[in-house]
Amino acid sequence: MPDRGGGPTGPRIRVGRPSRRVRTLLMTLGVLAVLAMAFVMFAGFWTDWLWYRSVAYSSVFTTTLWTKIGLFLVFGLLMALAIGLNIWLAHRLRPPLSAMSLEQQSLDRYRMSVAPYKKWVLLAVTALVGLIAGASASGQWRTWLMYVNGVPFGQKDPQFKLDVSFYAFDLPWYRFLLGFGFAAVVLSLIAAAVTHYLYGGLRITSPGARATGAATGHLSVLLGVFVTLKAVAYWLDRYGLAVKSSDFKATDNWTGLRYVDANAYLPAKTILFCIAVICAVLFFATLWRRTWQLPVIGFGLMVLSAILIGGLYPAIVQKFQVQPNEQAKEAPFIQKNIDATRDAYDIDDAKVDDYAGTSTTDDSTKLRASADSAASYRVMDPNVVSPAFQQLQQKRNYYQFPKTLDVDRYKGEDGKEQDTVVGLRELNLQGLPKRNWINDHFTYTHGYGVIAARGTTTGTNPAGSPDFTESGLPTTGELGKYEQRIYYGEKTEQYSIVGGPQKELDYEEDGEKTTSYEGDSGISLSSAFNRAAYAVSFSEPQILYSGAIGDGSRILYNRTPKERVEAVAPWLTIDGDAYPAVVDGRIQWIVDAYTTTNGYPYASRTTLGDTTADSLTTNQRAVVAQQNQVNYIRNSVKATVDAYDGKVKLYEWDTEDPVLKTWRKAFPGTVEPRADIPQELMDHLRYPQDLFKVQRELLTRYHVENPAQFYSGSDAWQVPDDPTNKEPGSVPPYYLSMKMPDQDAQKFSLTTTFTPKGRPNLGAFMAVDADAASKDYGTIRLLRVTSTVKGPGQVQSELNGNGDVAEFVRNLKGTDSDIEYGNLLTVPLDGGFLYIEPVYTRGGTQNYPLLRKVAASYGSKIVFEDSLGEALNAVFGVEGSDTTTPPTEPDEPPGDTTEPPATGDGALKKAIADAQKAYTAGETALKEQDWEAYGKAQKDLQEALERAAAAQPKAAGGSSDSSGSSGASDSSGTEGATKPEGDDQGS
Repeated sequence: MPDRGGGPTGPRIRVGRPSRRVRTLLMTLGVLAVLAMAFVMFAGFWTDWLWYRSVAYSSVFTTTLWTKIGLFLVFGLLMALAIGLNIWLAHRLRPPLSAMSLEQQSLDRYRMSVAPYKKWVLLAVTALVGLIAGASASGQWRTWLMYVNGVPFGQKDPQFKLDVSFYAFDLPWYRFLLGFGFAAVVLSLIAAAVTHYLYGGLRITSPGARATGAATGHLSVLLGVFVTLKAVAYWLDRYGLAVKSSDFKATDNWTGLRYVDANAYLPAKTILFCIAVICAVLFFATLWRRTWQLPVIGFGLMVLSAILIGGLYPAIVQKFQVQPNEQAKEAPFIQKNIDATRDAYDIDDAKVDDYAGTSTTDDSTKLRASADSAASYRVMDPNVVSPAFQQLQQKRNYYQFPKTLDVDRYKGEDGKEQDTVVGLRELNLQGLPKRNWINDHFTYTHGYGVIAARGTTTGTNPAGSPDFTESGLPTTGELGKYEQRIYYGEKTEQYSIVGGPQKELDYEEDGEKTTSYEGDSGISLSSAFNRAAYAVSFSEPQILYSGAIGDGSRILYNRTPKERVEAVAPWLTIDGDAYPAVVDGRIQWIVDAYTTTNGYPYASRTTLGDTTADSLTTNQRAVVAQQNQVNYIRNSVKATVDAYDGKVKLYEWDTEDPVLKTWRKAFPGTVEPRADIPQELMDHLRYPQDLFKVQRELLTRYHVENPAQFYSGSDAWQVPDDPTNKEPGSVPPYYLSMKMPDQDAQKFSLTTTFTPKGRPNLGAFMAVDADAASKDYGTIRLLRVTSTVKGPGQVQSELNGNGDVAEFVRNLKGTDSDIEYGNLLTVPLDGGFLYIEPVYTRGGTQNYPLLRKVAASYGSKIVFEDSLGEALNAVFGVEGSDTTTPPTEPDEPPGDTTEPPATGDGALKKAIADAQKAYTAGETALKEQDWEAYGKAQKDLQEALERAAAAQPKAAGGSSDSSGSSGASDSSGTEGATKPEGDDQGS
């Protein structure tokens, strides 16, 4: 080109390579960028390792890590080798010359473009599929560890006589291997077919044979391997029938074989296995015969057999053999399902006793005395009184209590155990006077103190408030001296940096007190490397350069009890509710943990998230394992988390659980033996709510052990909705010290009620001994109600329609207050059921609930009084002092309860009350058109009038019904009743 010199277009610009300085700079920047990316990826790994080491569970991290790496490498390499080998083999078997056709000429262009990069393309394809396969396999680390460490259950399934461990530990791993094999063969088949086509081994439009002999043999072998795997799948499917879920009229989530499975599907799977083996042999035979004719025919017959034998034949058996007499045909299989389900959920020893539901005595004085020893009636509802704790004991806005408090047992000043409502004063960053990084993470780092109140009494300042046994800031009371700082809690979700030059606010009471963390928890930030790692991991660059961090600084995170236990034991399912206890001078969070499996033969499955939901899980407490489907569960581990230093301890609880034994082999040394549980901790362990809710849901059907009755569903129950809560959901179980009819003394129990399916009346009552120190711990007792008794919803409806309640609500409107119902407690008493419900008011001058009234119901009578003692006196129609606390020695029998001889005036009043009751019952029965109940009410009315007439002369000159409590209460108590009672028990 001509030299333009310095013409109008300007001087000539030379474009050359960048200078050495620029190249060095670019190279340096590139290296730094790679190192930065590598450090970002490494930071998460490094901080995880530091955290596990800080809690002394580094073996969990290393075992899990090496298992994942091993699975990734083994299965990634296997997949890469399978794909790479088949591509290489297809290329090696290519024909020497391709036919001159338009199709081949078009392919030549692709072959030429790929030829220089063949090795790189092969490496790229195999590496990609290997990475994907390895990543997928590493997610099976639990399956692998259970397979290699599995221990026998010692129980065999009823169909194949194999140990349950085969289904729980072995079969899942076999299914994974089978799935991996199918994926490898299918991908290899695709890769080989594409390679053969690209290099002329397969032809679509070219004249002549569609495939070379080499391509035919290669692809036939791959198809033979595929059909062989299908044969293995048919064989495993036989065992899979024992853990297969299906729809069945008898129950939802049916698991196990039914008649059609045992008599149609099982033989069909065996026949199909044999056909698949023959078909695979035919495919392998193409190595010699070089034709697909026989294997294609065999494959077609296999598909046809799968449709006819595996689909049509079972449908015919179900239609013409089972449906005409389904109950008889399915009875043996229903029995297997019942036995397996009861065993898998540990409800096989649940004791079911018939219970009349109606009182066996007319002695009111005796009933009143028996009521005192029947239970410690918890009028402080932990689901309601949290705002009272907040208002009276919060002290500072940056503290908070959980919405649902916990119920535990502590000894009072008299040394006797009592039900206690407990809450921790945890940190609430939303209440800080000023939000900034220093305040959020350095100054305000911990909560302070346990607040406890008696469950059975109320305080006097103000009246109806909790009766605190531990209060103040710092707290003082009956718990003695203990470490009150709470660095780890349910509400403590942010990280904190402690122990360095920046002082922490300890608490404010008569001045501001500061402190510096002295525990050994957390990870040291003294090194710049650790600070950089956490700055990257937490996306907080200030951690790297802040002057508030120095020698001694430690970072605390993963601070909720649930997070910590899940991290150190990722093989456990954690209960939705951790609860605190003061043990040996420390606040310990107690966490119940479960071992589960989805492979228990014949046991019906349940979804934990759905089963453990109730009216309180909507916004107050967590739901366990949202969509985790299981058919075996054990509360095998009790865990503790220290609220000050975060130390986690796992204690073996179920010493016979084979799933726990398996995981202990996989992670040796992580779970301490049950014998190491301190006695002071044992005194606070309790039966977990989530396990109880799973069991009660199963017992709505599986309390029935007779197959015919189970199939008909005539005795099915349901968990009623919570009548005291506006939010929809099942009634939650309640912790309560009480005694069942076969017990001599009160036991700390977890209780619930059932109603017959589709009906509101009471169907059954369930209680489990929840005291871990009791020899009967975990014993489930069921009372099946044999008469018509009001259910919780009916009792609540009666209470809402009660005249005294209506007047009370009208009076509240003038004070701008609202009524709030507490837990509706149900207690078996002398053949009947006593309902107790605390009633709170909220609003007006105080914006927190105060106990104002107590409702009680027994038989057909309901009362609404100022205190528990008055309610018990009124519901049994006796006069006496206002006893607001039940006896503290439930083991001792009540004293002399013999009723004094009735005077003429007393006999007259009782007869009038009984007549009023019978008349009201008759009116209710008439409305319901319950003629049997109406006839009995008329008979009772006549008998009561006769007694009144007989008693009147003796009462001449005496006062009329001066108390008015019995009759009046009865009249109001029956208002709004929805169903007549079979017997009257109000006297």
